[in-house]
Amino acid sequence: MFRALALTLSCTLAAASTPRTLRVDLHHQGTATTESFSLDRVVLEPLPWPGNPAKPIDDSNLGKYRFEVRDPKSGKVLYSRGFASVMGEWQDTAEAQKQSRVFEESLRFPCPEGPVTVAYQKRDAAMAFEDVWKVEVDPKGTFVDRAKPRSAGALLKIVHHGESASKVDLLILGDGYTAAERPKFERDARRLSALLFAQEPFKSHKTDFNVWGLCPAAQESGISRPSTGIHRHSPVGATYDAFGSERYVLTFENKALREAASQAPYDFVEILVNGETYGGGGIHQLYSTVASDNAFAPYLFIHEFAHHFAGLADEYYTSDVALELGKPRLEPWEPNVTADPRNPKWKELITPGLPLPTPWKKAEFEAYSHGIQKERRAIRAANQPESIMEALFRREAAHETKLLGTDVHSGKVGAFEGANYEATGYYRSQEDCVMFTRDEVGFCAACRKAIEGVIRQYAGR
Repeated sequence: MFRALALTLSCTLAAASTPRTLRVDLHHQGTATTESFSLDRVVLEPLPWPGNPAKPIDDSNLGKYRFEVRDPKSGKVLYSRGFASVMGEWQDTAEAQKQSRVFEESLRFPCPEGPVTVAYQKRDAAMAFEDVWKVEVDPKGTFVDRAKPRSAGALLKIVHHGESASKVDLLILGDGYTAAERPKFERDARRLSALLFAQEPFKSHKTDFNVWGLCPAAQESGISRPSTGIHRHSPVGATYDAFGSERYVLTFENKALREAASQAPYDFVEILVNGETYGGGGIHQLYSTVASDNAFAPYLFIHEFAHHFAGLADEYYTSDVALELGKPRLEPWEPNVTADPRNPKWKELITPGLPLPTPWKKAEFEAYSHGIQKERRAIRAANQPESIMEALFRREAAHETKLLGTDVHSGKVGAFEGANYEATGYYRSQEDCVMFTRDEVGFCAACRKAIEGVIRQYAGR
């Protein structure tokens, strides 16, 4: 069942043909098995809508959730986007089995000229989207927040290839950088941007992107890491130890994120945290994060951004995760994993004659990887220097590069068992991928296909 709420708002056009950006802020609360929604506020952001006006409807079928902006009289869908959320991930944790929590979320879309219905949708048992909450929005009222947000600092133009309407706009948003560290943020942002466009398929599509930088000044350098007693009031609120996972970096302060980000044109947000400890995170159509100074920041940036950008699933399954596993194996919505190895989403890419499922050195890989995870836990428990962890990861990457690159079906496209945090029952398209290991193999075929699909959605191709 859904609840209908009514609001009124004013939508002032920034230009004759370009609407402003409208944002609905809401609260999403519940447990592992229940959820409900409540309206917080509606905000008219200061900048024009950056999206592609020719492609307002999301036909990717990605995301645990989706929202639609509809004409209230005809029911016609004017705008839609699939997405995932912090709440959606938290529901799969052990904590969600014991208590309820509330998380802030936002829905952004081009400001309508007249009244609209905004419908929040979730997948049902058959993985189809159904309405779970609605809010009626009328752009003629007075209770829309039009206040100018607190300055996030000067906007940095990192890469620019044209008007936002025909480009993918990526915002790199700094967190944990003091005013004196602004030059460091600029160097970090430019370095990671260059790494993104050195990686296919982003390399071939560099001219389809604009990249911007914003860095609101922090009072203290760095972000929170509660497991070691470090707490910071950083501008965007990023923190290690999300859901109890020491390497998982998220922000739970959605308002702070949105207020800062609203000062740049953006479709996607990368939160660049000022820190050395290995960590990052990525949620589809929400944001991704990376620790700037870790030796594996290039891998983390690419890997976590792929979660955010294209809804890619993790293909690894031997690392410790905060999620509760063992659920029924439905076909996942993520484009790079499947529960049906004989009819995968990437079937048109399969190497002719390859057996499905595709055999690989699975047992050998698992034995080595479980040993690495044991060493990793011991390093963190002893609070050893980050250089010790980095040395472990280098040893692991070297071993995996050799093992996975010299197998019978290395480099071929098939259906390799082990993905989506599960050793059995889920399959990936190639033996190795940046979503599977930290070596330098790049994206698998299924991942490249998914990324290019998103680029076409936003860049108009």
